[in-house]
Amino acid sequence: MFRKLSEDRIKVRISFEGEEFFVDTDQSVASALLAEGHQVFRSSVINNQPRGAFCMMGVCFDCLLEINGRPNQQACMVPVKENMVIKRQISSGNNPS
Repeated sequence: MFRKLSEDRIKVRISFEGEEFFVDTDQSVASALLAEGHQVFRSSVINNQPRGAFCMMGVCFDCLLEINGRPNQQACMVPVKENMVIKRQISSGNNPS
């Protein structure tokens, strides 16, 4: 479904749920995770339904993740950086920020 355009780009190491991999620096956390085959980012508040990136422009809040210990981060709006530690969220808070 998603594929990388080029392998000749600058890479950084990130960790998602304990799995480490190298991703291109010119992408968001959401696009990096999708390119690595990760589609479920969190569970919904109601019924714990799986959620992932949907709008990819910061409108829907379905891509909320915990990034470097900070919950409610919109993965589609956060650029990847070296040594990011990313975890799934069980649900979202009342006031995403």
